[in-house]
Amino acid sequence: MAEPDTIVTVDDRRLRLSNLDKVLYPATGTTKGEVLHYLAQLAPAMLPHVTRRPATRKRWPDGTGGQSFFQKNAAPGTPSWVALHEIRHKTSVNEYVLVDDVATLVWLGQTATLEIHTPQWRVGRTGTALPPDRLVLDLDPGPGAGLAECAQVARWARDVLTGMDLEPLPVTSGSKGLHLYAALDRPTQATSEQVTAVAREIARHLEAEHPDLVVSDMKKSLRAGKVFVDWSQNNGAKTTIAPYSPRGRERPWVAAPRTWAELEDPDLRQLDIHEVTERVAADGDLLAPLLRGHYAALEPTTERMAAWSRLAEYRAKRDPARTPEPSGDTGDRPGTTPDDGAGRPPSYVIQEHHATRLHWDFRLEHDGVLVSWALPRGEPTDPGRNHLAVQTEDHPMEYGAFEGTIPRGEYGAGEVTIWDSGSYEPEKWRDDEVIAVLHSERRGTRRLALIRTGGNQWLIHRTKAQPAEAAETAPAAPDDPVDDDGTDPATGLRPMLATTSDPRGLPHLDPDDWAFEMKWDGFRVLAHLTAPGEVRLVSRAGLDMTATFPELQALADAVAPEHLPAVLDGEVVALDADGRPSFRLLQQRANLYKERDVERARRRVGVEVFLFDVLRSGGRDLTGEPWSARREALELIVSEGRLVHVPPVLDVGGPAALDASLELRLEGVVAKRRASRYVPGRRSRDWLKVKHVESQEVVVVGWRPMHADTGRPDLRTAGALLLAVPEREAGGEGGAPAGLRFAGRVGTGFTEKERREIVRRLGEIGAEEAAVTDVPGLDARAARWCEPVLVGEVAHSGWTEDGRLRHPVWRGWRPDRTPDDI
Repeated sequence: MAEPDTIVTVDDRRLRLSNLDKVLYPATGTTKGEVLHYLAQLAPAMLPHVTRRPATRKRWPDGTGGQSFFQKNAAPGTPSWVALHEIRHKTSVNEYVLVDDVATLVWLGQTATLEIHTPQWRVGRTGTALPPDRLVLDLDPGPGAGLAECAQVARWARDVLTGMDLEPLPVTSGSKGLHLYAALDRPTQATSEQVTAVAREIARHLEAEHPDLVVSDMKKSLRAGKVFVDWSQNNGAKTTIAPYSPRGRERPWVAAPRTWAELEDPDLRQLDIHEVTERVAADGDLLAPLLRGHYAALEPTTERMAAWSRLAEYRAKRDPARTPEPSGDTGDRPGTTPDDGAGRPPSYVIQEHHATRLHWDFRLEHDGVLVSWALPRGEPTDPGRNHLAVQTEDHPMEYGAFEGTIPRGEYGAGEVTIWDSGSYEPEKWRDDEVIAVLHSERRGTRRLALIRTGGNQWLIHRTKAQPAEAAETAPAAPDDPVDDDGTDPATGLRPMLATTSDPRGLPHLDPDDWAFEMKWDGFRVLAHLTAPGEVRLVSRAGLDMTATFPELQALADAVAPEHLPAVLDGEVVALDADGRPSFRLLQQRANLYKERDVERARRRVGVEVFLFDVLRSGGRDLTGEPWSARREALELIVSEGRLVHVPPVLDVGGPAALDASLELRLEGVVAKRRASRYVPGRRSRDWLKVKHVESQEVVVVGWRPMHADTGRPDLRTAGALLLAVPEREAGGEGGAPAGLRFAGRVGTGFTEKERREIVRRLGEIGAEEAAVTDVPGLDARAARWCEPVLVGEVAHSGWTEDGRLRHPVWRGWRPDRTPDDI
């Protein structure tokens, strides 16, 4: 007997779901119920990319083993609550479904719609077709080519698009190839025909530059061994598989957003519904920056009309032709309107205003505008002393990023700079009282109250009851100090360092004299076991990481009491689902010290420790012993466990060891001279590291906000980090540091959360001037500088003639490094 239908309620809509056990993907046994579950879970990420876009649907009523068909017109039986949009074609008029809510998405799944295809333009709320808000390139591999070739073409296309001030985002299509999307986030009113023409020229340029791999002609006979750059999907009548849509292929693959770092993986492959669900839960929507291209900010919604009315006084006092201040059009800066800001906390800004008299302007986001007060004496810091606050006219949202000079003779003439900014929690908002908890990237968390005393006169008060301050991220606790150079004063020990070597030197290393170990992609630590049950972890940079990795107290059970005190050398590693080290996963555990934050991150990502040397055992100093003796001691005193490992030494020559690490998809190998002594804190040629991917440790000297080149930078989101490397003097081991030189900027490899965290983190160490003097004007535009104290790592494809990194991709922070280590 057939199973009875299931009645569910989705967003107050009643849906009848049937045949939930029906297998839609025979190769994997994936059922309709599993597809519906995926659509419901992914709706928050998927809907923003399909909302208000006429959908062409591809259905498989009998599963992917049966017949499929495209459907454009809304068929009889379409629920009355499904939004529709009518399009007149040359020979017909079709009503297209608009996938505007979760209920519609689930209903489409119920109809066995596996693929949703949408155009690059949206329907306005008045039913008008808006200009395209994104450009797309479809990279389609011909016979003999695959995803690896598509990834290479994508990197070339990225260079072209970034040169046009467009930031492309990659999506593996769920079929054979890749899509590149770029938000058209400036309201140029370009037509679909114009965007198509630009896309075609990009495709032709790539073909001219790389004729052996790229083809722009649609003839299939020309595609063998090449990647076809399909530019035509920007045509207003064409559609592209929607991001996060399943595909009707052999397996339930998905059009999945990816990072640029992932495209470097030679084993890049398509992802299925289960993998994408896990990724979105962990990393959110990687395609979120694409939403900046929406032209919804120009539409006359009720909220925007209300905000426009509230800004009448603001506009009446300013002549847009005479002042650089924002015009007051809520469409000036996409991403700051009420609709675009849904789901984020409200923002605030405090601007230092050198007008006729110095004062500070305090502005809180509320109902689509910045409600504003002038503070003649600034923000109060003493709960016992209130300051005057004079309410002024509401300001537009884009004023929150304004800095500049208002010309003499204009209202408010003088210099405006941002003194502080961030988000806030509105505890109370009444006509006569406002209480807000400010969360600042520069000046911490504090609770302020505004109380109206009459007319536009208010008092601003710092409340006695203040929220708990954010946990300090100091490198070591006050009662357990670490010297500035990373040396542990209790032991005088720092890790011994390996010298980077070329793979071509490995065949010349005699296995009788050299041992080969795998290189683990993690954080280097010295583990101090001082007494039973007492474990302390210190990074290479001298950071106390004990609280950051509490599960590694398992080391206490790995060493018997008779071997204490002991100091062990190893690497903290996070393993991915395949059991391989993932530096990207490990970043989620970095720089956390507060117990609540550590536990939250620990539930997502666990760590283990791989030990490869011992410096002290039973209180005896072993650093003067040869490596071979220390290795025997390590294997003797450490009992391996679930989180504690002593990985084996490879009993092969250097080239074979490197091949083995490549086969295991590890970072590389470390060759160690068997007779070498342990030299704390020194880099030695007795240890050689050989990596498969070229990488570089860098000093971060500043950041550029998102949209820095548009004249309207987003100061809440970092678009790129500005990098430097040490300049070396001649002579000595690698030369002594002689200062820093600019090494370029990196704008890829970050999640959206990481981009926001960069603003907070570098704001705490902000500097007035750059730590390097050779920054080109293009890179320095809108730059924010910081003290040169933080180290990161990038993968790259070499160096340019002028000493800049070529195609750098951010790998992550190196809290275990200092600038002097580079």
